[in-house]
Amino acid sequence: MKTSIHPLPVPDRWCVLGYYTLNPYAPDGSDRLLAAGVDLATQQVEVLVLSSQGRVLDRFPGSPVFPSVWHTGLWQSWSPDAKYVYFQRGSLEKMTIVRRELSSGLEQVVEGDLEGMPATGEPGVSCYHGMLYAAGYGDGIYKPHESPVPFQAREQHGLSLLRFDPPECRLQLSTAEILDMHPDRDRLKAADREVRDRLGASEGLTLMTYCVRWNPQGTRFLFYFGNHSVVKERGEPRLAYVFTSDRNLKDVRMVLDLCRTGVHWGWQADGDHLIGYGPRLDDPSLRCLAEVAYDGSGYRKLSDHQSGGHPTVCPTDHDLLVTDEGAPGGGAVVFISRRSGLEIGKVKLPKFIGETEPPGRNELRICHHPVFHPSGRKLLVNTMPGPMSTLAEITLD
Repeated sequence: MKTSIHPLPVPDRWCVLGYYTLNPYAPDGSDRLLAAGVDLATQQVEVLVLSSQGRVLDRFPGSPVFPSVWHTGLWQSWSPDAKYVYFQRGSLEKMTIVRRELSSGLEQVVEGDLEGMPATGEPGVSCYHGMLYAAGYGDGIYKPHESPVPFQAREQHGLSLLRFDPPECRLQLSTAEILDMHPDRDRLKAADREVRDRLGASEGLTLMTYCVRWNPQGTRFLFYFGNHSVVKERGEPRLAYVFTSDRNLKDVRMVLDLCRTGVHWGWQADGDHLIGYGPRLDDPSLRCLAEVAYDGSGYRKLSDHQSGGHPTVCPTDHDLLVTDEGAPGGGAVVFISRRSGLEIGKVKLPKFIGETEPPGRNELRICHHPVFHPSGRKLLVNTMPGPMSTLAEITLD
């Protein structure tokens, strides 16, 4: 497979995409891009609207840098008509969601958190992204006092309806309710009691609802339920489940049990199937690149590739799978054939500063997070060619 790389550096800005499950390309066909840009000197982050050549067309303030910026930017997202941009502003402990009209600069703000908006527009669904980091994601430190909602107040966090007409971010389905509908709730509640008996009456499993991911059609979303980011020192069993739902929360079902292994599930281009890393059927302690339907049926291995990277499917050629991985001295974007399950191409890219990749979420490393252009002929990635993280397009020649 022939490819070419086109860096899109922004002067004096450390730039990063939102997330690989969010398309940064404007839906109006203009090829404008959304990125988050950090001024390393001031530690302030802003939203950037870039031309297809990487020129800054617009910029607007976000907030002082918080840890997740180094990984997912400000979760900057387009409205379906490309007239508005949604993004985070605040801190992981107290986040707000901003909707900015590009033509006027008018902003509306609601309290809550953002993990991207559906391609079909409002309403969206929101979880508290900061709970992941308070549990230990990124730095491996348990910080319950930094959680936007107490972990054990399960009736106060979960899936919230997010919209701006009228402006609200209102809890629709709580973590407590999801626990009660879980197929294995009796075992989970027994584990909850064990943690409470061991750590104290105010304690329990660090359960949360997180990682909302919309399909390209905006008709369904997936979300995670569990505690898989919690620090090991608490002695909790790893709990990681993927649920899917229609956008009205009328058809909620558990589709994946990733308690043994598995990570990074998102939607395929057809909007009916998920792709990610899950357990091998012949040995559930090992993982593979796999797929499953939105109703939990048809789980199968696609490839033995097991990097745990961020897989996606070409929107115009469903045989072409793309993921990323670590590599000696850096990282790589890997192309895989669905039909054969074999690697058919690889592009090595700079991923971190230093001799080895530093842990955590910080300015010295990035995840490549490959995401396809709607044409399927190119994809956008994060790279780390020097002190400034830089977006780059990989064109399939």
